[in-house]
Amino acid sequence: MIASRDNWVDDEAGPLVRPYAMTRGRTRPANRDLNMITLVVAAKDDVDALTLDADYVAILELCRHPLSIAELAARLDVPIVVVKVLVSDLIELREVIARNPSRDVRVPDMKLLQAVLDGVRRL
Repeated sequence: MIASRDNWVDDEAGPLVRPYAMTRGRTRPANRDLNMITLVVAAKDDVDALTLDADYVAILELCRHPLSIAELAARLDVPIVVVKVLVSDLIELREVIARNPSRDVRVPDMKLLQAVLDGVRRL
């Protein structure tokens, strides 16, 4: 690990402090209903880049079309918990709308999925 005054970096892991700094030390979102598949979309067409932190602006730019929390985390290259905290903040600021998928979603029949996969492999 290389430590300098300006940057704490682990050669394999990358920056060590940034996700913690992005959330101002918070590890739990205020909105506990957020999960990996929660869809998030910007509530407004314009983004106020002057009053919002760069991390919030990045999320709003990505959320011009609905994206899941997991997709946001992948595109921002940060842990899911960080995205949950930031999205929770944006919900409170009324900058985004977040919706969880219906709880009535049925789990697909594994035998049917296996049969479809076997059929595709035979093609």
